[in-house]
Amino acid sequence: MPAVPVVAVVGATASGKTGLSLDLAERLGGEVVNTDAMAVYRGMDIGTAKPPVAERRGIPHHLLDLLDVREPLSVADFQRRARAVIAEVRSRGAVPVLVGGSALYTRAVLDRFEFPGTDPVVRARLEAELADVGSVVLHGRLAEVDPEAAARILPENGRRVVRALEVVEITGRPFSASLPQLEYVDPATVQVGVDIDRVALDERIERRVAAMFEGGLVDEVRRLLEAGLADGRTAARAIGYPEAAAYLAGELSLDEARERTVVATRRFARRQLAWWRKDPRITWVAYDDPDRVALAEAEVRKIGRATGA
Repeated sequence: MPAVPVVAVVGATASGKTGLSLDLAERLGGEVVNTDAMAVYRGMDIGTAKPPVAERRGIPHHLLDLLDVREPLSVADFQRRARAVIAEVRSRGAVPVLVGGSALYTRAVLDRFEFPGTDPVVRARLEAELADVGSVVLHGRLAEVDPEAAARILPENGRRVVRALEVVEITGRPFSASLPQLEYVDPATVQVGVDIDRVALDERIERRVAAMFEGGLVDEVRRLLEAGLADGRTAARAIGYPEAAAYLAGELSLDEARERTVVATRRFARRQLAWWRKDPRITWVAYDDPDRVALAEAEVRKIGRATGA
């Protein structure tokens, strides 16, 4: 009997991953498992492009709306939660279809990835430095000791910069050495990537950001700030939220906030694609190919047969 596969739909934000994941879940008798680090937060709906319940086609969705915006989320914690959900879904004979924009979170779930330990003293010292000199300065230090890790981490992502420097200090090895290896935890795994050219992607990102602001992102951020968003170590970093918060604080005009969100999203999309393009195991389908769902489904069924018991 063929093994129940694990499917991950990957690619850049705004490329059409959500639609493809729903199509595959329908065809495969699957359930969607979120792998977006920000969609796990309650109330973060518009800015994360979280599909409304009415648009989920009656397909069960997992790992959405789990945490309050004040609560932190580590990759290790997400790995534990996601693997438990995947095992439960497969135990019922359903196909877990992972989808989300967080490349590291997806890889941590799919691949062999052991997490280095932590040292509270080292962490506290680095976090104090972060507060003192800022993430860009620490990112420069990381680039000197571990260029590969620095290339994968945005300079603005102070939390991950601190974690990388902590691992380098306590292990004496590059943080990049602890990143996921290209080896699936379960061989019955297939990744389908949504391929899209830069011009089309940039246009889609601009339309998505415009729709977010027109659809109430500023009001969403206002509510979340009242709920403690600014104190959230993870949630506060979601693209679009700092920009909308700066508008609410009178630091940016609405047009400036919108444009900065577009620029940040495009930059994020470039980094996503750079990450995924390095993975030779991904089967790519064009975002506008009318046969993309059939092609993806065929790849999934092939993997299932090849790894059957």
